[in-house]
Amino acid sequence: MTRVPLRPLARILDARAKGDDPDAIERENKHLRHEEMRDRARLRAEGRLLVLAALFFCAFITVGVRMGMLSATEPQEPRAQVGGAQIVATRGDIIDRNGNLLATNLLTHALYAQPPQMVDPARAAKELVAIFPDLKEEKLLADFTGKRKFLWIKKKISPEQLQAVHDIGEPGLLFAPREMRLYPNGAIASHVLGGARFGNEGVHAAELVGTAGIERAMNERLSDPAQAGEPLMLTLDLTVQAAVERVLAGGMQMMGAKGAAAVLMDVHTGEIVSIASLPDFDPNDRPNPLTQGQPSDSPLFNRAVQGVYELGSTFKIFASAQALELGLVTPDTMINTRGPLVWGKHRIRDFHDYGAQLSVSDVIVMSSNIGTANLAKMIGVSRQQQFLDSLGFFQPTPVELVEATGAKPLLPPNWSELSTITISYGHGLSASPLHLATAYSSILNGGTRVTPTLLRAQTPTLGPRVVSDLTSAQTREMLRLVVSSPDGTASFGEVPGYNVGGKTGTANKPRPTGGYYDDKVIGTFASVFPADDPQYVLVVALDEPQIFMAGEMRRTAGYTAVPVAAEIIKRVAPLLGLKPEIEPLAPMGVTLTSN
Repeated sequence: MTRVPLRPLARILDARAKGDDPDAIERENKHLRHEEMRDRARLRAEGRLLVLAALFFCAFITVGVRMGMLSATEPQEPRAQVGGAQIVATRGDIIDRNGNLLATNLLTHALYAQPPQMVDPARAAKELVAIFPDLKEEKLLADFTGKRKFLWIKKKISPEQLQAVHDIGEPGLLFAPREMRLYPNGAIASHVLGGARFGNEGVHAAELVGTAGIERAMNERLSDPAQAGEPLMLTLDLTVQAAVERVLAGGMQMMGAKGAAAVLMDVHTGEIVSIASLPDFDPNDRPNPLTQGQPSDSPLFNRAVQGVYELGSTFKIFASAQALELGLVTPDTMINTRGPLVWGKHRIRDFHDYGAQLSVSDVIVMSSNIGTANLAKMIGVSRQQQFLDSLGFFQPTPVELVEATGAKPLLPPNWSELSTITISYGHGLSASPLHLATAYSSILNGGTRVTPTLLRAQTPTLGPRVVSDLTSAQTREMLRLVVSSPDGTASFGEVPGYNVGGKTGTANKPRPTGGYYDDKVIGTFASVFPADDPQYVLVVALDEPQIFMAGEMRRTAGYTAVPVAAEIIKRVAPLLGLKPEIEPLAPMGVTLTSN
C-alpha cells in the first residue's frame, strides 16, 4: 500500500498561490486515510467471523455424528481406561462336600504412608508403634523423614486398628481397600487349604495368590472372575475332618509321638473325606518356612502327603494279594516260616517264633516276615515291580496338592531278589500314607484302581482292575482276622458293630547320616471298615510313638497307631452315616401267648 502524505508540497504551493487554506488539504487527506483504515478493519472482522462460523459448524456436525453413532450401539457400562494390567482381586470360595465354608474373602484395609504429606512424622511414628507393637519407632521415623514418597506400613489391619490410626489425624497416613483370605475354621484342614498371600498390589486393589495346598494347585480356577460366583467344592467333610484331627492330636499326645498323619478315603471313588497332618498351623497366620533342620520339623510339612516312609508290615498284604491273584497260593496254603531265613549275608527273622509253617492267612494275621519273604520269592522280581507299579507306588500321588508332586516314593536303585524280599514286608521302599491308602482302597474295593482326589466330582472315574473280586474278598477276610483274632497284631483295633479289618506296620526310622535308629519307629495302621462291605480306608501313622504298657515301653503299631485308629473309626463312622451292626439279643426265656 502506497502511503499518501497528508500535506503534499505541490498542492500546498498551488493552494497558497490561489489564496486557499493549505490546512484543508491535510484534513481531507486524514479523512480519506481513516475511511480506508475502517474498510480494512471491517474486512478482517468479517473474515474472522466467517472462519469462526465454519469451525462451529464442523464441531456441531462432529458432535451430531457421534451422538448418532452412540444411539445406534448397544448400551454398556463405561470403563475407566488405565495403563498396565488390571489387578484381579476376586477369588472364589472353597467349601466342603456338604457346602460348609472352608475359605472365603473378607474386606479389610492396608495401611500406607506418603511422607511428603505428613505434618508431624515423629508423633505419627510414636502413635503407630502403640497400635502395632511389632513396628520399630526409629525405623518408621527414618522412613517418614527420608526421601521416600510412599511406603507400605501394614498389608492387613483390623477395623479396630483402622479406627485407631484414623484417630491419629495424620493426613500422610492413608488406607487402601483390600480383600484378604479368611479361613473361618482356623487350623482345621490347614495342610489341605495351604494359604494365600498378596500378589500384584496397587493402592486400590491387591491380587490374592495361593501359597500352598489346594489354594496354589487350583489358583487359576479360584482366581478366574468368570467362576468367582461358583465355589470350589472339595471332597472333605468338615465335621469328620475336625473329629479326625481332634482324636489324632489326643493320640499323638498320649503316645508321645513327634508327629502324626491320617488319611480317610472312600474305597470306591478315591475321594479323600479327611486328611490330617500334625503338628499343624493356622492358615490365617501362616508361619515362615524353616531355614535349618529337617523339613518334617516344620508345621508346614504335610506328613500325609510329603512324608515318605518305610511303612513296614502294612506291605505284607500286597505280597499275599498278588500271590492269591497269580494262583500261587490259597488262603489255606501252608508257607514255610522256619527261621532265620538266610539270604547271602542277611538273616531275616520274625518278631516271634511261629513254628515251621503257617497258612497264608496266618502269615498276615501274625505278621510273619519269613512267611511273606517266601511268598515274595514265589512271585519274583519283575512281577512284584509290575504289581506295585499298578498300585501307584512308582509315582507321586496325583492328588490336587502342590506338595504331592515332590513326594515320589523312594525305590531301590538296584531291584534285586533281596529287594523283593525286604519290600514284601515293607523295608527298602518308602512311600507316603496317601500312597498306602490309595493302594489299600484299590485292592479292597473289589480290585479296581482308584485315583485319590480332593475335588468333588459328580461321576467318579473307574480305573483299571488290579486284582479280581475273589482276591479282593479273600484279602478283606485276612485283614479282618488281623483285628478279630486274639493272635492278630491289631486286636486293639476292634470297634463293635463296624467289622474293622487292617494291618499294622512298624518300621525303624532311618538316620540322616545312614543306618536306622534302634529306638525310633514309624508306627502305621492301615484299616478298612466295614470289612465285609468296604466303604472307607483309614491310614494312621505316628512318628516316634512310645507308651509304657504292661511293664515295658511299647513302640509297635499294635500298641500305638491301632488304638488311635480305632477311636477315630468309633467317632467318625456315625458321622459318615454308617450304622453299627447290632448282634441279635438272645431269647429271654419268656414266651407271650394269647389266652
